[in-house]
Amino acid sequence: MRTVHVIGAGLAGLSAAVRLVPSGACIIVHEATAYAGGRCRSYHDHATGLQIDNGNHLLLSGNHAVMAYLDAIGSRGRLTVPDAAEFPFADLATGARWSLRINDGRLPWWIFDASRRVPDTGPLDYIALGKLLTAGRGKTVCDVVSCKGPLYEQMLSPLIVAALNTDPKEGSAALAAAIVREAILAGGEKCRPLVAHDGLGPVLVEPAIAYLRHNNVTIQFEHEVRTITMQGSKVTSLDFEPGSEMLGPEDAIILAVTPYAAAALLPSLTVPVEFRAILNAHYRVDPPATFPRLIGVLNGVAEWIFAFPGRLSVTISNADRYMQSPREGLAKTIWQEVSAVSGVAGDLPRWQIVRERRATFAATPEQDLRRPQAKTAWTNLFLAGDWTATGLPATIEGAVRSGQRAAELVVAQ
Repeated sequence: MRTVHVIGAGLAGLSAAVRLVPSGACIIVHEATAYAGGRCRSYHDHATGLQIDNGNHLLLSGNHAVMAYLDAIGSRGRLTVPDAAEFPFADLATGARWSLRINDGRLPWWIFDASRRVPDTGPLDYIALGKLLTAGRGKTVCDVVSCKGPLYEQMLSPLIVAALNTDPKEGSAALAAAIVREAILAGGEKCRPLVAHDGLGPVLVEPAIAYLRHNNVTIQFEHEVRTITMQGSKVTSLDFEPGSEMLGPEDAIILAVTPYAAAALLPSLTVPVEFRAILNAHYRVDPPATFPRLIGVLNGVAEWIFAFPGRLSVTISNADRYMQSPREGLAKTIWQEVSAVSGVAGDLPRWQIVRERRATFAATPEQDLRRPQAKTAWTNLFLAGDWTATGLPATIEGAVRSGQRAAELVVAQ
């Protein structure tokens, strides 16, 4: 029987293994750490006494690769689907509250309704965003559209920073266009925000592990690949500590690790080398019953507030500037903003700050051009990961899409 080795049990590796199950191959997943999920995992946090996620991630109803993955592992029903594509915002500088409400269907009549669009904007402002759709890969967002004014400050900048984890002034226009094309232009049915309220692990990771084991997939934790041995155009062995795994003539490998880990294993591989941080803050407090599941914050340190049972969580993207800040000072500052937006008064509750220094590759035009394809110079080795050339920024959809693409190449071979 043909054996496929999937190296890495993040979402890219898990989605590749899930996609391979119907092929009938013998599948072995190797994970260097003691847990699956990578950046999308849930764990018990002793500081808050809660189950929290390593990072807050937003799914959209139009993420077709993620939806297919969830259908395969049987966990799509664990996501709550809102009735409409609505994104509320709170401006800490002015106290204003408003919502971006995108209508269902591809005809964007919502831009002609002042109650649905950004305050102090008109339809022509949105039509001008069409320039993004024809931008070349060498352009930044601000090379193509105006990076000033109400539309930029109150919608475009917050959404692009969240999606690209990079400032729009240096962020890739082509990657921003992919978000606009697949979400906003696809209509409200495709961009309804989905939040895993029970945590990312119970929706994306634990059901996948159960599905794979049920289908006789071998999952080996704390099993790190130290070297990959090649001969000619093929990989011949995987070297672990201890021992080696020899590959048969029909065997294949999907390398689904971080870009810096991939570069260490494959020194000739070109990968992104610049990264951006993400900061998440978690507070043990009951959200008000009427508080939205997700709200954007303007003119503050906090950028997005997520409401979960028993906690409020904050995400700050492009957060390199906060990596050296004292944790308690950050927790107090962010809590003051969360309290102002949510209306939850009181002293600082139990909290946790999670900082990911290399959360995603920097989504600049230069780094985007360094993203490799799934196929490699070796005929039995394929790449997966949100840092590969998916055409999307480093998102859950991009990670899952990359794993499915690598698996399809293996099956086609």
